[in-house]
Amino acid sequence: MAGRGYSIFDTMIGRCGIAWGPGGIVGVQLPEAREIETRGRMLRQYPDARELRPPLHVEIAIEGIAGMLRGDPTDLSEVTLDMTGIHAFNARVYEVTRAIPRGETRTYGEIAAKLGASGAVHSVAQAISRNPFMIIVPCHRVLEAGSYADKISPNGGAISKRRLLSIEGARGSIGSRTLFDVLLPVAPPRPQG
Repeated sequence: MAGRGYSIFDTMIGRCGIAWGPGGIVGVQLPEAREIETRGRMLRQYPDARELRPPLHVEIAIEGIAGMLRGDPTDLSEVTLDMTGIHAFNARVYEVTRAIPRGETRTYGEIAAKLGASGAVHSVAQAISRNPFMIIVPCHRVLEAGSYADKISPNGGAISKRRLLSIEGARGSIGSRTLFDVLLPVAPPRPQG
């Protein structure tokens, strides 16, 4: 098959999108608030792709994604990703992230340390925020320090990390930042006395 294709498919959380090319999966889009928005994002990201019936390897990926979003234990490690155009550092982050077991989490700092680049926490966070392979590269399993479930990448649509972790039965405490948590580090110290 030459060129790229995409398909919109049903899951327990809504209609998702997947795009592929000759080298493998090029992107996954979780549902936006409405299907038309999911479809629009797919078309903007992959303007050269045509809506097609997925080939067998893509059908297998779709079944795995749908299964994971039902809460089924799934293994997406054999899904081939097309890393063309992905920065080498980001590809390494995605490789480490794919190895995080279902129901477990890591912090950006732990991923950076695993890569031997402990000073690259911000770069890891940036790579995760640009993840085009939602669910297949389970970026929802990578949290801020303190186990805060921060925002998911734009390909996450309207779905939160907290919701994805809940679906897969993540162990441990997953926090959310409050306005107090966000403002405290930037607030000037109050004068004493």
